[in-house]
Amino acid sequence: MATTADTDAMRRAVALAARGLGATSPNPVVGCVVRDASGHEVGAGHHERAGGPHAEVNALRRAGVLARGGTAYVTLEPCNHTGRTGPCAQALIEAGIARVVYAVADPDPVAGGGAETLRAAGIRVEHGLLAAEAEEGNAAWLTSVRLGRPYVTWKYAAGLDGRVAAADGTSRWISSAESRADVHRLRAEADAVVVGSGTARADDPHLAVRGVDGAVQPLRVVVDTEGTAVRPGARVLDGAAPTLIAVAEDTGRTDSRADSGRTGAEAEVTGRTEGAGAAGGTGVEWIRLPRAAAGGLSVPALLAALHERGVRSVLLEGGPTLAGAFVAAGAVDRVIGYLAPLLLGAGPAVLNDAGITTLAGALRLDVREAVRLGPDLRITATVARPAVPAAGPGAPDPDTATVPAAQDPRTTGPQAPGPHPTRPATPGPATADPAAAGRETAVVAPKES
Repeated sequence: MATTADTDAMRRAVALAARGLGATSPNPVVGCVVRDASGHEVGAGHHERAGGPHAEVNALRRAGVLARGGTAYVTLEPCNHTGRTGPCAQALIEAGIARVVYAVADPDPVAGGGAETLRAAGIRVEHGLLAAEAEEGNAAWLTSVRLGRPYVTWKYAAGLDGRVAAADGTSRWISSAESRADVHRLRAEADAVVVGSGTARADDPHLAVRGVDGAVQPLRVVVDTEGTAVRPGARVLDGAAPTLIAVAEDTGRTDSRADSGRTGAEAEVTGRTEGAGAAGGTGVEWIRLPRAAAGGLSVPALLAALHERGVRSVLLEGGPTLAGAFVAAGAVDRVIGYLAPLLLGAGPAVLNDAGITTLAGALRLDVREAVRLGPDLRITATVARPAVPAAGPGAPDPDTATVPAAQDPRTTGPQAPGPHPTRPATPGPATADPAAAGRETAVVAPKES
């Protein structure tokens, strides 16, 4: 039976793990607290970046010889394999730890098995303490292991009548300054920020993180199916963060640029981005993906391409059309709505066609949190059904769900080993609240450019 002291130590470990959000992919976020034999904390740490020491190692280094005979509290089962770092299970054994309490079992068949190794060494092992909290904090990585795709959070900002823009298309700013500032913390916690062609045309968004000290820039992704939305001079081409532009594989072969396989703004960035990867620096990469039946890009193909690039968490900042395509594909895991105290009466609604035709087919959500940000209300909800919806009347068919070929600008919403360890850090004053970061994993915010 866990004691109050055990629970306090694990809760601290969960909060520590959250400090790694946005910097550890494709690895998990992990926190560890070490207490000596008398129950006093002597070391604590978290996994700070992919390729760097794991949480257990950081905590043990701070504890030193005081770890011997003590207890280690870890949010994820200690790993049992050697990659760019050694196995954490062995580090705990060598440090003389007598008891290990971990929250969530490691589902990765390559790294799992640490608990068995610890028990074989005579260490007392317990698991399941604060498992729900630890799972929520590590949702992105756990989703990637279990489903083979990134964890997707869709955010939007709207008035109380559910409109994301006025009838004339204006949307800046529906949300408050406090809400808009929050988006940068959320971007800093994500591996990739995704928008569609409508947002690219209407807003020319920048999509980089600003004002978060030490933030790792996410991969900026533009779903530009026809290859016409990202124009020369677009802000996503400025080199402030890595950029990936996804176009249809049959697009751009109707003019002289077809010989190089580049379209639209590709010609502008050819010289300065040759050899640049999607997230390996601050260059621009173009990728061609298959269309689905409806003509837009296949959502599963897009997510698979991002997953291959080490992306484990996606912040979906596109408008109602792109959001509808993701919902129809069963590819939304979390929804964040920023509700502003205003009414528009007309204009685009928050969500376009998502393949849902009846109330029985509605995407059910569990509300997890409601928080005031200035005058706005931020509501966080998670999807209350399997990520891939079941087929049936009124339910969307994930095999035919697509990213729309084009979007009406008026429908724009508000706003690793692997490549990610090389994403540039963004200097600037810290605006993130570590305590708030510990409450959520990849939450979202209002539209921000």
